[in-house]
Amino acid sequence: PPREGELVGRGRQRSTPSAVSAEAVAEISAGFQQVKIGERGGRRRDFHDIGVLTRHLIEHVKESKSGSSGSVIELRTNFVRLVSRPQWLLYQYHVEFNPAMESRRLRSALLFQHDELLGPAHTFDGSILFLPLRLPKNETVLCSETRNGEKVQITLTLTNELTPSSPVCLQFYNIIFRRVLRMLNMQQVGRHYYSPDDPLNIPQHRLTIWPGFVTNILQYESSIMLCMDVSHKVLRSETVLSFMAALRQQCGEHRFPDICTKELVGLIVLTKYNNKTYRVDDIAWDHTPVNTFKKGDKDVSFKDYYKTQYGLDVTDTNQVLLISHVKRVGAAGGPPPGPAMLVPEFCYLTGLTDKMRSDFNIMKDLSSYTRLTPEQRENRLHRFLTNMNKNRDVQTELTTWGLNFERSLLSLTGRVLPPERMFQGTRSYDYNPWAADWSKEMRGLPLISSMPLEVWMLFYTRRDGRAAQSLLQTLNRVAGPMGIYMNRAVMIEYEDRQDSLLRALQQNVGPGTQMVVVILSSNRKDKYDCVKKYLCVDCPTPSQCVLARTLSRPQALMTVATKIALQMNCKMGGELWSLEIPLKQLMVVGIDCYHDIAAGRRSIGALVASLNYGMSRWFSKCVLQSRGQEIIDGLKGSLQAALKAWLKHNNCLPSRIIVYRDGVGDGMLQSVVSYEVPQIMQSIKSLGKDYAPKLTVVVVKKRIASRFFTRIDGKLSNPPPGTVIDTEVTRPEWYDFYIISQAVRMGSVSPTHYNVVFDNSGLKPDHMQRLTYKLCHMYYNWQGIVRVPAPCQYAHKMAFLVGQSIHKEPNMNLDEFLYYL
Repeated sequence: PPREGELVGRGRQRSTPSAVSAEAVAEISAGFQQVKIGERGGRRRDFHDIGVLTRHLIEHVKESKSGSSGSVIELRTNFVRLVSRPQWLLYQYHVEFNPAMESRRLRSALLFQHDELLGPAHTFDGSILFLPLRLPKNETVLCSETRNGEKVQITLTLTNELTPSSPVCLQFYNIIFRRVLRMLNMQQVGRHYYSPDDPLNIPQHRLTIWPGFVTNILQYESSIMLCMDVSHKVLRSETVLSFMAALRQQCGEHRFPDICTKELVGLIVLTKYNNKTYRVDDIAWDHTPVNTFKKGDKDVSFKDYYKTQYGLDVTDTNQVLLISHVKRVGAAGGPPPGPAMLVPEFCYLTGLTDKMRSDFNIMKDLSSYTRLTPEQRENRLHRFLTNMNKNRDVQTELTTWGLNFERSLLSLTGRVLPPERMFQGTRSYDYNPWAADWSKEMRGLPLISSMPLEVWMLFYTRRDGRAAQSLLQTLNRVAGPMGIYMNRAVMIEYEDRQDSLLRALQQNVGPGTQMVVVILSSNRKDKYDCVKKYLCVDCPTPSQCVLARTLSRPQALMTVATKIALQMNCKMGGELWSLEIPLKQLMVVGIDCYHDIAAGRRSIGALVASLNYGMSRWFSKCVLQSRGQEIIDGLKGSLQAALKAWLKHNNCLPSRIIVYRDGVGDGMLQSVVSYEVPQIMQSIKSLGKDYAPKLTVVVVKKRIASRFFTRIDGKLSNPPPGTVIDTEVTRPEWYDFYIISQAVRMGSVSPTHYNVVFDNSGLKPDHMQRLTYKLCHMYYNWQGIVRVPAPCQYAHKMAFLVGQSIHKEPNMNLDEFLYYL
């Protein structure tokens, strides 16, 4: 940990930028005007995406970006129209406190001691103050006093005059709405608001769920709307201190520091005194609550600070402190402050451990509270709107600012695309889009192409010998109808230890081995990692791991063996099924990334590209990036390699390339448009100055709050797979649409948002939507439709395998195999 003098306690004000500090403000382009947004507002990274205008550069969608295929469907959604808004100028002030104050509640109380000057209508988010009236001076200095009699100077600096059409007004509406949520007794945790007064307790698992809402007010096609969705925050009823005490008892004093670091680093904790979440980045083993830090020009101990600031008593003065590297900017012109130091006694564990996630009973009990049906979700949203409309304080607040929302959820129309016809070998079949998959339809049909399995090995432990024999017999039974020729495997027994398994692989797997199947006696990660590391890096061989427990139920063995046979065939270069892709000489590319926490949050970029017209052969490449490096930097070479592989397979280069870019978070859209798209174009140009294929780049986003429902047989239900929404709730400045590709049996279906940020192909919106939906059928690890196009899902699987298990770039001999399924 840093030296004591560098540590920053929670007493330091979350530093707010001065009005003129270019480094400490975020900028949003608003036409000709550069709008400055202070640090607290700037943390809402989705607002950075507002200034990204891409539709006006795509000629063929300027007039209309709507498709036409399919049948019309009536939908309900979780959007509410803003029917009236202010029509006067709004004045934005930057607020600075001296001495600095950390608590936002205290800052608000000190500022609002001057209500007479500020007037009845004002809103403050901790660093930005919005007023409908201009103060007499551009810089106003006020004096306030804390309960302890400490004098505080408050400086208000005018930074902006905002017209009703300014994009920053959207941020202002969101600030107002956050105040509305607080008036409804909700508390902010992270970025969203939850109800601690209405907890759902699961005592048998020591878990508490706080229900809450994700809200966002943005400009959509025809009006500004509020999008709101139900959210849940899972809290554990134990503090980090009690967790550490139990861990110390279990593992003993000697092993405790190593095991404790491994368990805690990377976890998210909640500090209930300010309802903020922090990621634990390290543990300061040589610091306790009696250590001091600089607060202003005084040295204050952590113990005294928590007592004076929050009225909390530290009971254990020997507990070590947690370190969280909070992303904060320093005071204007100064260096960033040190990390936040947290007292374990005041930190509550959030979320679920991997052990909890693998516990069927915990997940079942949790889902009974959190997995809401469309009807339950809509009822919860209606109840929220009713509470908002009945609350007198809320209505006064909204009326003061001239805001008024509709009292019901938005209704709109979508379209349902026709189901696809699947081709397998010489046969074709239709499937039921409402069914979970098409495994029944494809049963007994030969695959498009199957790789003969002549030299392969099956590794097992002595106690799993019977399971190994059963698997072998069942694989032989299912392989024939699928057209897979399968020789008898070389059976190799290994001792149930990681070093023994690795030694067995090293001694037996050679250049002529086509496939390795390993039966693992337990789901210990280190054993799985050992297999994948050796067979993906040192001795490139497709491999398949299977848990002995999975083979223990005889009635499910046929299904399991069929799945394993399909995976083995894919991993060796076989092709399972296809569907009609009208566009010829088209290469589709999927890009995703994963952050490897074990390697200091190093980024892993994965690129997967199609190699044939039927989208049934794929080229895959993974690159490891240093922290902070742009993903596309490493993937430029990967895209060039994919184009060369296409040339080798087809004797020509593709005339059209569509890139689906997944893994783009809020605030990253500008980076994709201004940096990644030019890099992709440069990669393509490097293959020859005369080579100029048509290019489309689509940003794929899964983490969205939008939800859609429809009425089927008088009951509110999920829309059918293939539902497309490209009106009303899309954004006017983007060429975007939603597709619901899956059938969900439990809970509410989540749509996927597609935003075409670059397109010089002239492909009609209808064709773009249909092609995207078709690609959701082409993921060979699931006999059904997935939520994103297949190349995105493949890229995700590869990046996840490398980030979780391999931590190195896979051997290039595996580039044309789906070895990561």
